[in-house]
Amino acid sequence: MDGTSRPPASPAQALTAMDHLIAAHLIGQQEMARRLGLTVTDLTCFGFVLQAGPDLLTAGDLAARAQVTTGAVTGVLNRLERAGYVTRRPDPTDRRRVRVAAVPAAVSRVEAAYGGHYTRLMTLFADYNPAELAVITDWFTRATALAHESRAEMSSEETG
Repeated sequence: MDGTSRPPASPAQALTAMDHLIAAHLIGQQEMARRLGLTVTDLTCFGFVLQAGPDLLTAGDLAARAQVTTGAVTGVLNRLERAGYVTRRPDPTDRRRVRVAAVPAAVSRVEAAYGGHYTRLMTLFADYNPAELAVITDWFTRATALAHESRAEMSSEETG
């Protein structure tokens, strides 16, 4: 909406609001994963498979997106395959690699589970004009990069 006034906020208030959002989403993701018979990591990885759509990911692609080792992704893929969420297909250009495809019935289950939430989020985003959405998207993108940097820093401190 153009011209919608927003209440003023300080960086500290924004940080508190972000902490509340993260907490709500962490709890929600844990509950959603439990309902779907998955772990949060498995559900997150399945989300990356869904985002890729017909451009099927390799295990290495998935490891990079999820910021986990290829060994960890092997375990994730084994669990997702056993649970009926993904199948592995041979890479048409490299026989040593496999590609990960979402099982259509699993896609339907996950979309149904998230449908109401995503509808509410899209309604919320509709309250913002294109310039505001650009700022929100920029913030999400940059905050995600910072989160990855912080995680890498913690990992290097543990191994260093």
